[in-house]
Amino acid sequence: MATVHHWTGLEARALRLALRMSVRSFAGHLGVGIRTISKWEKLLAATEPRQDTQAILDTALARADAAAHLRFETFLSEVGRAIYAEGAGGPLAWEYESWTDDLDRAVVALSRQDFAFADSLIRRWLGRFNLRSGLDDKGLYLFARSTTLLGDLQRDQGAVLGPLSAQHSYASAKSLFGQLGIPRRVAQLDLSLAVVAEMSGKLEIAAQQYESLAVDDRLSRRDRARARLWVGTALSKDGNYSYASRVMLAATREFEDLAEPEDWSVAHQKLALAHRGAGDLAKALHFIGIARSTAATDAPMQRVRLETAHGHILLSDPATRDDGLTTLDKAARLAGQFGLSHQLASIEGIRAMSEGASAPRRR
Repeated sequence: MATVHHWTGLEARALRLALRMSVRSFAGHLGVGIRTISKWEKLLAATEPRQDTQAILDTALARADAAAHLRFETFLSEVGRAIYAEGAGGPLAWEYESWTDDLDRAVVALSRQDFAFADSLIRRWLGRFNLRSGLDDKGLYLFARSTTLLGDLQRDQGAVLGPLSAQHSYASAKSLFGQLGIPRRVAQLDLSLAVVAEMSGKLEIAAQQYESLAVDDRLSRRDRARARLWVGTALSKDGNYSYASRVMLAATREFEDLAEPEDWSVAHQKLALAHRGAGDLAKALHFIGIARSTAATDAPMQRVRLETAHGHILLSDPATRDDGLTTLDKAARLAGQFGLSHQLASIEGIRAMSEGASAPRRR
């Protein structure tokens, strides 16, 4: 539902039109003089109602029905496009709040792997403005945040490298946050870029980046613990299972101290894979059991990761190989349903490796 952070004559006129009232009837509806409404209509964004009148306008908008809200947003969007086409600059006052709301909705959509909806919310604003739009610092911040979320979407869909990839989006957002002087956001994007390096197979580079970020004061304690966990992930993928397990265990304890159940569960999943790599299937099954029973989210991405890890461990034992293949099939179906191409590729890689290991050797 539409909201206005700060009213000007422009938004007031849009509300009158949305309510389909004349100047006289709108003045009576608000309890203000006709001259006041006429002033708003003449000066538009160049005038602002008094604080008490702003509250009256808030109430009038809140009481309007859904159809009036839709007309209100449409009128303002049309005005915004006209202003943008004339080169008059960045977002109008009302757009900042709508932009922020849409990005918050995009975060939720991404957590559910609803990529189409998240993409529409993000691109609505990246298509509306660009870096030549006269954006002020608030607009640049929202643009950078939008670009970061676009990178998250591209990463989750497996678009890791290239001009239309997570790497490109993260680098662009990092540059903007650096320009704005927000070191915490810059460090978070360094962490995201390290994930991209790991996903693209640059395990040694990723491990080095994670190690540096694990002690970076720009990051929160939780993000530093995540970096420590991901050091272990990169080491495990590179075959250094013993050291990886020790690093992951330290991160797991940190998540427990921080009372972060989701990260704690994920850490056990990664510990399970490290022990599988080391050949200790009893410990691997122990840790994956903890991860599956304590998973703090039912998001498709995490369900696929858990089932993939479980299947990988089961495949490692000839006695449970068939169960492993069944579990991987389940994970593959879910990954395909939600367009998780990187996870699908990982599952196919596990299958291929397992088939190669079980094939009879020729003499």
